[in-house]
Amino acid sequence: MRALVLALLPSLALAASPAPARRVSSLLVPMDPASEANAVQMEGYMNEALGNFSGFTVRKPEELFGLPGDPAAQSALERARKGYSESAAAFDKKEYDEAEAKVRATLKELNGAPSSMRGCSPLCESLALYAALLHLRGDVEEAKLVLIDLIAVSPTFELNPKRFSRDFIALRVQVATGRTSQLRGSATVKSRPAGARVYVDGELAGHTPVTIPALAVGKHLLRIERPGFRQFGQLMEVTPDDVEVSTELVPTASYKAYDAQLDRVASEVSRGIPQANGVAGLGKSMGLERAMVGTVKASGEGSELILGYYDLRNGKKLGSRRVVLQGDEFGQLKQEMERMVNQMVNTSEGGGEKVVRSSDPLDNRGGTEDWGAEDRGGRTRSEEKKKKKVDDPLDGVSGTEDW
Repeated sequence: MRALVLALLPSLALAASPAPARRVSSLLVPMDPASEANAVQMEGYMNEALGNFSGFTVRKPEELFGLPGDPAAQSALERARKGYSESAAAFDKKEYDEAEAKVRATLKELNGAPSSMRGCSPLCESLALYAALLHLRGDVEEAKLVLIDLIAVSPTFELNPKRFSRDFIALRVQVATGRTSQLRGSATVKSRPAGARVYVDGELAGHTPVTIPALAVGKHLLRIERPGFRQFGQLMEVTPDDVEVSTELVPTASYKAYDAQLDRVASEVSRGIPQANGVAGLGKSMGLERAMVGTVKASGEGSELILGYYDLRNGKKLGSRRVVLQGDEFGQLKQEMERMVNQMVNTSEGGGEKVVRSSDPLDNRGGTEDWGAEDRGGRTRSEEKKKKKVDDPLDGVSGTEDW
């Protein structure tokens, strides 16, 4: 009998294990160039909303398509790190001619490395070393120009007093408080396709196309990345005049395979086909079980969105919406996307929405229902099922009911 019980224990443990989470994502097809950036933004908001559901594992675009770096840029960065180390060693030995030759070569390598850089090192160190060498040989004005670049890319970079002289450190302070360092310019960054994330000096500055105002004159580290495309970077020179950077991103093989299926998928979504074989094929190729799949196109001052919630194992449409969104001037787009996702998933997964029949379409509506009753991740429904008697008379009251 004991042996029988032990033999049954693994089976019982297996039966009690929770069901695996469904792999889900959001996939929007831009129908015109003007909608490319909006599609990326909407996908991000919908993935955030899907992440509220405990039974889902959200696969982000980076996981689906990859976010590869540039091998040439990575090699240039490795050579630059080695070059800086050698030039710094020569500088410390007071072998200034050798140090200058090596740091010049290092800065040349760094021109091709920005897409692989996540901080200003070794660029900042190399600029500081080169400026110090120019200062030592008496080229003070040239040294000031290099320090302007250093201050632009990293205003808080500190010079090592054990390596650099007091006079050079004082020159850096003089440049930082001078008129030239106070000048500002703007940069407009574009990419094809649009919607790529833009990083300036390691900080997210927006999505292409974007204009970044009030940048300090001098050099800045620019990096552009979009899932499914090779990362792009460059040392961007900002002047008091407006500058523009435009690039065509290089797609990965996985993104090309995805892109080849989009025409059929867009046709099925826009026609509202209940059993979409193209959508099912897309899900199979990407390893997804559920997805928000839709199309976006410019419509007046807003965007027309046709969105479907699909079971990707068979292409069955579980829910759909067609809306016109009026931009994101006041940050309302995120709430709109979250509300649509919550309603479609809750309804399709067995929640349902309460419908009150009335001749007055506004009957029993105060206009604030969504503020206190939005069901994020299906939590409201699950909490209602487990609701117990409590002593607090205000439990479950949001304060907006009477309104």
